[in-house]
Amino acid sequence: QVQLVESGGGLVQAGGSLRLSCAASGRTFSSYAMGWFRQAPGKEREFVAAINWSGGSTYYSDSVKGRFTISRDNAKNTVYLQMNSLKAEDTAVYYCAAGRWAIPTTSDADYVYWGQGTQVTVSS
Repeated sequence: QVQLVESGGGLVQAGGSLRLSCAASGRTFSSYAMGWFRQAPGKEREFVAAINWSGGSTYYSDSVKGRFTISRDNAKNTVYLQMNSLKAEDTAVYYCAAGRWAIPTTSDADYVYWGQGTQVTVSS
């Protein structure tokens, strides 16, 4: 069992930056691939970024590639999402999730543990 708690969301102007954190409980954190997803009002949840168990491989959606960076610190049981050059269309609730396996995927069906989400609002 893994419990996930996100933090770091807030209100920021377009062009600004935010860093989201996701703290995980459980001794097997390093066994899981981790992902970030987001859901805007009236839209389906979408993949944002993912990282494999070691942090050596990362994956991004086309909409955030080059602006967002996912990383993890297994010693701290934490995964991060650094978000730069934020746009109004990045406004959403952001969720972190732990995958079924060590290799990440872009499908939310492959993630078994989810945090409660943190709101990110980008004003234009």
